[in-house]
Amino acid sequence: MGELLYRCRPQACKRHPEWAYGAVIYELNVRQFSPEGTFAAVREQLPRLRALGVDVLWLMPIFPIGEERRKGTLGSYYSVRDYRAVNPEFGTFDEFRALVEAVHGAGMRIILDWVPNHTSRDAVWVGQHPEWYKRNSETGEIATPYDWTDTAQLDYDNPEMRRGMTEAMLFWLRETVIDGFRVDMAMLEPLAFWEGCVPELEAFMAAGGRELFMLAEAEGPEFHRVAFDATYAWEVHHLMVDVAQGRVSAPATALRESLRREAEAYPTDALRMRFTSNHDENSWNGSEFARFREAVRTMTALTYLLPGMPLIYNGQEAGSERQLAFFDKDCIDWGTSRREEWTAFYRELNALRHSHAALQGGMRGGDLYAMDNSLSDKVFAVKRRVGEALVLGLFNLSPDHADFEVLDEDFNGSFRQIGSPERAMLRSQAHFYLPPWGCFVYFV
Repeated sequence: MGELLYRCRPQACKRHPEWAYGAVIYELNVRQFSPEGTFAAVREQLPRLRALGVDVLWLMPIFPIGEERRKGTLGSYYSVRDYRAVNPEFGTFDEFRALVEAVHGAGMRIILDWVPNHTSRDAVWVGQHPEWYKRNSETGEIATPYDWTDTAQLDYDNPEMRRGMTEAMLFWLRETVIDGFRVDMAMLEPLAFWEGCVPELEAFMAAGGRELFMLAEAEGPEFHRVAFDATYAWEVHHLMVDVAQGRVSAPATALRESLRREAEAYPTDALRMRFTSNHDENSWNGSEFARFREAVRTMTALTYLLPGMPLIYNGQEAGSERQLAFFDKDCIDWGTSRREEWTAFYRELNALRHSHAALQGGMRGGDLYAMDNSLSDKVFAVKRRVGEALVLGLFNLSPDHADFEVLDEDFNGSFRQIGSPERAMLRSQAHFYLPPWGCFVYFV
């Protein structure tokens, strides 16, 4: 069978919506998604996104943005002025409702980016509930977290503030029929808050025959116990970047070890979000092409083969290299010369995830096995199987040509291959050649 890398230990874990196990998430920045930067413009693109294979739209914060100490010309989406309103630059509340209805009509789900740690400094709550904020011990002013000078730190020691936060989240579930939340910096709030809040949100959803999905911008098995369905797989992501930039001497070995640690730590059914980019990585560290360089295609394919759920950041399907400005208008470059190539690539990866039980998330997917190969320090050779659904991947994680053999009993027969219309006949002991940073993904 090969070496078992990833079968999680049975531990308590939040129950997931049925649709989440095979879902592909798409992070969407309304401001930069189109020249118009509106809900209506997003709505026009829903057929394209559905055809791409997107299941869940994650919208970056859509709330009014504070003006006090505003950064840039348009400000940070994460400096929230009013938790119960929409940014008028994007459209009206009714236009957002229409977008949610259209998303559901297209067979997709939609989640909102929620910012619970802080508000803007001129937020509605600052005037209504100044006691809900932490204070600077020296000046008495409302505290500012880190260097986020345009924000005001909320006080989770205040039970009334906690109640207000829960009620604000219930407002969106009730008034707009969204499907859940991506929680910004979820590790900054007490876990006890989420373990009290989320069951209440779930009960509200269940009463209406709906299911709640919660994604935490956090890493740690404790977030999966009660509150969150999915967390960021940051450790593996950062390792992938280090590998692509030549900072790891035995990259395939390091990746196997990292995945073993993750599997030992996390509950059986935990969903880990895999990605090569997101709004933070793109805006502050550069596009995936800048960070992964020649390895970008291989690393993208890898995010689909590893246990978890894949993320596409808007513009990736067009092969856009633009590093989007965070506080100003800076539209995605949709007219790249690589758009057709990358759209086809993502469409094929999404179709593979949807059609093969082995690539489902959590307990629904196949265990991850390492296959024996003669360049095991450089070549990451893995397989996942559920019943007759078998997917195998060979990834050259080095800038060198890889001439190697794979020995595995499942590597035998006729396989289809990502990126090729031809079927491949493989043997249990097979010889392969991969170019620098090349990969083969086979499936039956």
